[in-house]
Amino acid sequence: MKQDLSYPIPSDAALEPPAEWAELRGECPVARVKLPSGDQATLLTRYEDVKQVLADPRFTRLLTAPDAARLSATDDGGLFNSEMAQILPDGGEEHLHWRRLVGKWFTAKRMAALRPAMAEIAERLIDDMVKRGAPGDLRADLGFPLPVYVICDMLGVPAEDRERFSYWSDTLLNLTRYEKAEVEAAQHEFFQYMSAHLTAKRAEPGDDLLSELLAAGGPEQGGLSEIQVLVTGMALLVAGHETTANMIGKMVAMLLADRTRWERLLEDPSLIRTAVEESLRMDANSGFGLPRYLSEGIEVGATALPRGTTVVCSMAAANRDESVFDAAGEMDLARKPNPHLAFGAGAHSCLGQALARTELQVVLEVLLRRLPSLELAVSPAELERVEGLAVGGLRTVPVRW
Repeated sequence: MKQDLSYPIPSDAALEPPAEWAELRGECPVARVKLPSGDQATLLTRYEDVKQVLADPRFTRLLTAPDAARLSATDDGGLFNSEMAQILPDGGEEHLHWRRLVGKWFTAKRMAALRPAMAEIAERLIDDMVKRGAPGDLRADLGFPLPVYVICDMLGVPAEDRERFSYWSDTLLNLTRYEKAEVEAAQHEFFQYMSAHLTAKRAEPGDDLLSELLAAGGPEQGGLSEIQVLVTGMALLVAGHETTANMIGKMVAMLLADRTRWERLLEDPSLIRTAVEESLRMDANSGFGLPRYLSEGIEVGATALPRGTTVVCSMAAANRDESVFDAAGEMDLARKPNPHLAFGAGAHSCLGQALARTELQVVLEVLLRRLPSLELAVSPAELERVEGLAVGGLRTVPVRW
């Protein structure tokens, strides 16, 4: 195994993968890396290895065991190590029960019903961006607010609090940006906010996910405990806006970085669905990847990994594996099939993937129709990554039309 590469691995360009990914997949697919905390972990970069570990229900993303690696130096309260994270069941029948209760709100059928409302939000945000005049920042003007409006509506939470949610989310996704005291204070505020929100929902239920979870009663009635509902709300607010908000900006930037891609979609909008999937596969800036704690020894890629190993699954590196995807380094807007791992695999695959896909498709449909002349206002090389968080994104996406 290659020794102590620093992880995350930096890249020279915001939309391009680090050169090390291809080297690791070819020569050292099971590599030792050093995390921002200084702890060691094992990095997986090959498709089959990543899929094997992600799909194995024995291994969880909760890094709460005493010998699990800490992701960041502040890690008592990060997304994967916090006491809060332990409140939601992470395996077995309890986890499946939680997914069934919450997953009812994220079915493809329910997402199809939400499409017109999403399109309306996108239209309104684009109107505002056009009014302000070019150049605009696609991330701030459209990519960030749209998923926040949608998830706030699903949770019955006021969207005007979105700047606070964004800050609280960032602290939960901290790797190197915030100090421990700041992370703890933000989480305390977030917890208090959600607690007050649930009290209000009990008094006046609405047509939203949290009201429905409260109405289902506690564990003895087949529902969730109050604290589980609260943490579910926090988790969905973070997951429901942070990743998709960033992905909207990255997807549009990838499609505009080589404008023949955008023109192809203008000519043939039937490619929107496959273009969204290919953008998800090609995303070289998806963030940290998914950590897994090995509660028992396992062999991965002909390497024996002992119990107690913390494994980092790089879905983004796996999604460029030439043994699975023909011309893996090229963006093929019509690629089919496209079994990418952007949403993980197995029992812990992303609960909100139908929501994310629908939002990405709607944004692309509306943008192509409303702003066919859209282009990047800077060269792709000038785009800058979000730094210091477990989620990847672009700081800004300057555009003109």
